[in-house]
Amino acid sequence: MNGGQEAWERGDESVEHPHFVDDRVDLEAAARGDSAAFDVLYERHVAVVYRHAYSLLGSKREAEEIAQDVFVTLWSKIATVRIVDRSLLPWLLTTSRYLCLNRRRALARHHARTHVDGLVALPPDPMSVEDRVRNRVLREAIDDALAQLSDEDYTVYLLCIEEGLTYQEASLQMGVSHGAVRNRLSRLRAALRVALGPAREGR
Repeated sequence: MNGGQEAWERGDESVEHPHFVDDRVDLEAAARGDSAAFDVLYERHVAVVYRHAYSLLGSKREAEEIAQDVFVTLWSKIATVRIVDRSLLPWLLTTSRYLCLNRRRALARHHARTHVDGLVALPPDPMSVEDRVRNRVLREAIDDALAQLSDEDYTVYLLCIEEGLTYQEASLQMGVSHGAVRNRLSRLRAALRVALGPAREGR
């Protein structure tokens, strides 16, 4: 490993990794109407956006629709989109999360309405009412805690915790140093432990 690589992994922001993703040029070109530049952004990030949507919705069809909706939203707002550092991914994932939560609420309302109307017979549920309540409380606490994260912290959470990427892999996708990802993940893990403490104690 050379000195520049070592400095980059320590988190020296003055050292740029040669394989950093940098969306700024393509985003600026797409904002000027360059459809090829927009296609580059789409191909670069759509797989991560899809996996994120699938992790929240558990449906391939819904995840595909959300991924498409994210990029439709990007195209419609592209003149006003601003990114931190080099990567568009935090903006895309925050938009995906907002759309997924809206879709999840809509699906829950449809599910409840269908059962109330007697159109679907509910299968027996092996989980007790108490356990269902606890699980719902914890899920809501997780949703609330994640909603408080910055776009960049949420991206680190998704890439490193949900997808299991290494610091180096996440740093290359986000266009920041290895050390920056490591430090950000350490801080957000501590914050999530505090935020989820009461919900976990109730389990």
